[in-house]
Amino acid sequence: MRTSTIIQLAALTGLSSAQSYSLYDDYPTGLDFFSKFTFFTDSDPTNGYVDYVDESTAESAGLIYASGNATYIGVDSSNVASGSGRNSVRLTSTASYTHGLFVLDLAHMPGSVCGSWPAFWTVGGDWPNNGEIDIIEGVNQQSNNAMTLHTSEGCTINDSGFTGSLSTSNCWTQAPGQSNNAGCGIDATSSATYGDGFNSAGGGIYAMEWTSNYIQVFEFTHDSAPSDLTSGSPDPSTWGEPAAYFAGDCDIDSHFTANQIVFDITFCGDWAGNVWSTSTCSSLASTCNDYVQNNPSAFTDTYWLINSLKVYSS
Repeated sequence: MRTSTIIQLAALTGLSSAQSYSLYDDYPTGLDFFSKFTFFTDSDPTNGYVDYVDESTAESAGLIYASGNATYIGVDSSNVASGSGRNSVRLTSTASYTHGLFVLDLAHMPGSVCGSWPAFWTVGGDWPNNGEIDIIEGVNQQSNNAMTLHTSEGCTINDSGFTGSLSTSNCWTQAPGQSNNAGCGIDATSSATYGDGFNSAGGGIYAMEWTSNYIQVFEFTHDSAPSDLTSGSPDPSTWGEPAAYFAGDCDIDSHFTANQIVFDITFCGDWAGNVWSTSTCSSLASTCNDYVQNNPSAFTDTYWLINSLKVYSS
């Protein structure tokens, strides 16, 4: 991951306080979208069965392209995989941010497909000391979005202030009593928030607000999105309870700084692979890697279709 310019976005001062947000970064659509990202081509840090390819390879293979006014990011769904795994794309923004409102409008996200592990997230260069914010994440045939923070020691969250369901409360990646790198997690309660359910609802909008006092995630269908959000003058204080609200015994500013935006689609690995044997997917193949390797057509629905990505500052 190359060194990038750090953009400091002003902090906010409370959940209920109205804030005046202004557009800071409006990511272009189509193939110009990729001008603000680098293509990660190293081995997958999560041990996935995946080969992350460079921009020219991705474009020539049809893994990225302009789809009307939207941006397509997908995986190889034509060939039996070999080597380190199925060809895919992982993007890291050239800009880094501290605080802000991050708004992603999606026409489609990767479907609920066995072996897949897509995510839209932010992460700091010194992991986990600079923090990680998982905004959209799931594996296999998951139907509800999982939102998670990963930090160094000394950050826990309360079980209040959100509509989702708390799965773990300690954000430290090595927290005792939790699975390794579980972080603090909140699961959405609606099956329209991830994968097939999200796509059947016609896509939607995710908004992550990061301040000195909290991090929260909102999820909207296109029909239910607040008018101030769609008009470009967002005021999260008017949106009601978020799907996830991360606050408690945690100094946000000491655990989260200079995060870059990441899109990726990996396969198997530390999550999707580790739960394969206990999932319904296990009836399809003896191992996750075997299934992903030999069933390319299963991944025709494994793609992001991005209408817009915007970052607002206060």
